[in-house]
Amino acid sequence: MTRLSEIAVPEALLARARAGDEAARGAIYAALAPATFALIRRLVGQRAVSEDLFQDTMMSFYERLAQFRHEAPIGAWLRQIAISRCLMYLRSPWRRLCLSLDAADFGVGSAPALTTPARREECCDVERALAALTPTARAVVWMYEVEGYSHQEIASAFGRTVSFSKSQLSRAHRRLRAWFEPQGSRPSCNLI
Repeated sequence: MTRLSEIAVPEALLARARAGDEAARGAIYAALAPATFALIRRLVGQRAVSEDLFQDTMMSFYERLAQFRHEAPIGAWLRQIAISRCLMYLRSPWRRLCLSLDAADFGVGSAPALTTPARREECCDVERALAALTPTARAVVWMYEVEGYSHQEIASAFGRTVSFSKSQLSRAHRRLRAWFEPQGSRPSCNLI
């Protein structure tokens, strides 16, 4: 899949979309939606929440399309909108309250810990490894490793210091290495 920031849309198509042409808007959606949803899904981790944030992102994108100044590719501009929406969600007081409540109180099973034997015996799976990270760590890893953000840009997006970004990334890398480290007779994740 192409990175969202690398997707370009022809100027003529953008002009038609700004004028309200539904076919042009549909073509832009078809070009940008898969990469946008994938980004949001990786940052947030929960499919239902990702779908809601994706819808909010695309609504905001079309509402603000007339404000696009061509300083970067349209995909990069949409990426900023998507990441901003995700970070607002991850930082929200409601989200923090939900995280502080014990899932067992509501009859909901929590995800198994990263180091449980049953979990470690499963085959290598990046999705599950990323899902085992905290939402903040997952967002930092994805922004740094995949989207190419610098530590300064990540720190700015979170409203924190550069050391926050570096420490989150370091801890996440340590947990991911532990996840993928061969254990006993378990098959290695090396795909050479």
